[in-house]
Amino acid sequence: MVPVTSHEKSMPNDLYIDHVRTRREAAERVLAATGFEALVVDSGRPFRYYADDMDAPHHEGPHFVHWVPLQGPHHLLLVRPDERPLVVRVAPEDYWYEQAPLGSPFWAEELDVREVGTREQAWELVRSALEGAAYVGDAPDEARAHGVAPSGLNPAAMVARLDWDRSFKTPYEVACIEEAQVMAARGHVAAKASFEAGASELEIHQAYVAAVGCVDKELPYESIVALDEKGAILHYTGKRATRGGKVLLIDSGARHLGYCSDITRTWTLPGVDPVFARLVEGMDELQQGLCEAVRPGLGYVELHHKAHLWIGDLLHEVGILGVGGEEAFSKDLTRPFFPHGLGHFLGIQVHDVAGHQSDRSGGVVKAPAEHPFLRTTRTIETDQVFTVEPGIYFIEMLLREHRDGPHAGLLDWALVERMKGCGGVRIEDNLLVTRDGHRNLTRPHV
Repeated sequence: MVPVTSHEKSMPNDLYIDHVRTRREAAERVLAATGFEALVVDSGRPFRYYADDMDAPHHEGPHFVHWVPLQGPHHLLLVRPDERPLVVRVAPEDYWYEQAPLGSPFWAEELDVREVGTREQAWELVRSALEGAAYVGDAPDEARAHGVAPSGLNPAAMVARLDWDRSFKTPYEVACIEEAQVMAARGHVAAKASFEAGASELEIHQAYVAAVGCVDKELPYESIVALDEKGAILHYTGKRATRGGKVLLIDSGARHLGYCSDITRTWTLPGVDPVFARLVEGMDELQQGLCEAVRPGLGYVELHHKAHLWIGDLLHEVGILGVGGEEAFSKDLTRPFFPHGLGHFLGIQVHDVAGHQSDRSGGVVKAPAEHPFLRTTRTIETDQVFTVEPGIYFIEMLLREHRDGPHAGLLDWALVERMKGCGGVRIEDNLLVTRDGHRNLTRPHV
């Protein structure tokens, strides 16, 4: 069992009131469309490591967090049309782990909140609604044992609609994500100062979490703190004690009331190779240009393609590629330098859901063959929040096939070798799509 605590920071109550109203209206539409009479949402059970007596850090079920920022496992939420949503908080009497009092959180006034000591008591409080109900969570075996029909266990048609609704953020959700930006910004500023003082990856990470004011397990994802050549490992989570790096690539966020930020910056020190310094400068310009292109109606695949063309142009400018972006892309010469997708939806989950859905019923828009790692293939719409994170990396396993390929002469291999020690560059901001364009949630703070 993990400690259950209420969040210390408050949220303007009118935003949450409107958020719950929106959730109730959406739930009624989903219930009507899927034929269920009620919805039971689980905050989740602890996950125990195999052959161990320790639990993994608990993450509340995202559909539960969509309604209420209550931490901890075993809680249940019951939603029925024309009724106040019921939240059953499970707070066992326990001397092993802290069970902080709930207090008077801002969200409690909009919900019917009950408190019980056991999971079984929580099921008893919702039992009268289980016939004809749908259950969404990680314990379908329990739900079935307590009376939910097999057809109501994480029904695909309902989950697709819930996921689709999550891809459009309410003002309350945007405010949570913005606060997560502010928290992460403190960490990034501290990390940059630590790097400039000559710190190691481990010390930079420690400066980051201290400035955010959290422990590691409270981060939305394991931080990427990469000095020099380690920046070419896209999900590098090692924390070396070696000091004296010339390049820092840091990808780390924060979480507020269950909502995430996801920010990447690349910093250099005097003495870094001037070609790489220009790549960092150019990537920042390129990334801001991509952000400026964001507007409703634009396909995210189109934005990703634009990133490839501009990255090719930047590599051509510094002399790494002998041709510009259009030709470089046509010859598959940008992919080894930019092998990942441009970004992803952001919200309760860092890689938030519904990025490939074609509609609320669950259709799929597959990523094109030339961009297989895209996490978002949707048309950009108002109230979406997603990341924009182009990058350039020097990864031998991806460059190898081009050394003897038909276009090997179009790369300056000596310059590529010089860049390898610098690793890579990535810049990432979080954007809210507005009716007439976008609002960058990150740049005001970092």
